[in-house]
Amino acid sequence: MFRIKTLNKISPAGLSQLDKSRYAVSDSEEQEDGILVRSADMHEYAFPDTLRAIARAGAGTNNIPVERCSQAGVVVFNTPGANANAVKELAVCALMLSARGITAGSKWIDSQVAAGVNVEDVVEKGKNQFVGPELMGKTLGVIGLGAIGVQVANIATKLGMNVYGYDPFLSVDAALNLSRMVHVAKDLETIYKNSDYITIHVPQNKETKGMINEDAIHLMKGGVRIINLARGGLVNEPDLIAALQSGKVASYVTDFPTNALAGCKNVTLIPHLGASTPESEENCAVMAAQELRDYLENGNIRNSVNLPTLEQPWSGIARICLIHKNSPGMLSQITTLLSAEGVNVENMTNKSRGEYAYTVVDIASRVSDKEINDLRAIEGMLRVRYLTH
Repeated sequence: MFRIKTLNKISPAGLSQLDKSRYAVSDSEEQEDGILVRSADMHEYAFPDTLRAIARAGAGTNNIPVERCSQAGVVVFNTPGANANAVKELAVCALMLSARGITAGSKWIDSQVAAGVNVEDVVEKGKNQFVGPELMGKTLGVIGLGAIGVQVANIATKLGMNVYGYDPFLSVDAALNLSRMVHVAKDLETIYKNSDYITIHVPQNKETKGMINEDAIHLMKGGVRIINLARGGLVNEPDLIAALQSGKVASYVTDFPTNALAGCKNVTLIPHLGASTPESEENCAVMAAQELRDYLENGNIRNSVNLPTLEQPWSGIARICLIHKNSPGMLSQITTLLSAEGVNVENMTNKSRGEYAYTVVDIASRVSDKEINDLRAIEGMLRVRYLTH
């Protein structure tokens, strides 16, 4: 029986992926094998020795201590693409909001009514202060061409926009899904210098935090409109506010409101609604549960943020799954130990990601606790799991 702890409310559609005969799932599980989480902060979370995997029902993993998980041999999954349509639709809305004075105009109408004015008498004269440009014919720069960025870029071409996209890690799948009408830029400078609108769809990490700063804004067109539905920390707020005040940035729409931005002119704050649709929450929960189940039952890894993708069909009667440092000689130590114990290897796959690696070994016979403990004793070994059909 696998024990799965939920740290947030998880869609029933996701929980239904975990067979009750094999999984105990609740928010009160102890000595859990896996965790399903959405936005709960796990940085101070005490990992039990039993914890093998964390599945985040969403794309961002800033709320999870990923490096600590790696060091403990805990796989961290996310659900890229599961909320892509929801965020894409909000991005289209944000483009409209950034271009037209819709939010400010709506607030103005409310203020007129509150002041006792008949809005029908003033709306024609007052609307001039909220005039904004059309999207058609303008240039949109999309930073990040993952599952969301590709969809945003593609739909923007259908709005008649000239679209540039930039992603130094553009995947084959993303490239195949990207419209031929999207120009793939070789650097961020191309995006900054050519775009009337810029939308950001990258994860927040050491390389991207504060990437929209004074230097970046200096390269942009005057009157540029910026949309950030990815992570608040991607934008340096003091630099952005200064650019808004000078007029260099015409408007800013973000899904990550702060006190500093509240009340700023030409800023539209959205209360983190990017993935807040019933469909998105269900899609993310289903994908997260399926990833967790496949790893716990079969040792397969897909959509991990800290370990390589590795999916291997069963070809033996038992399987050994090993998370270890990506060190020279590690594979030879594993195979030498198994050979010395007379274990016949049916199939073996090894993949690495940075300083960590994952090896799956299918064997023709069962092994004892001694062999498993010997594997665990190898220097640099972080986690050894033994699975049987």
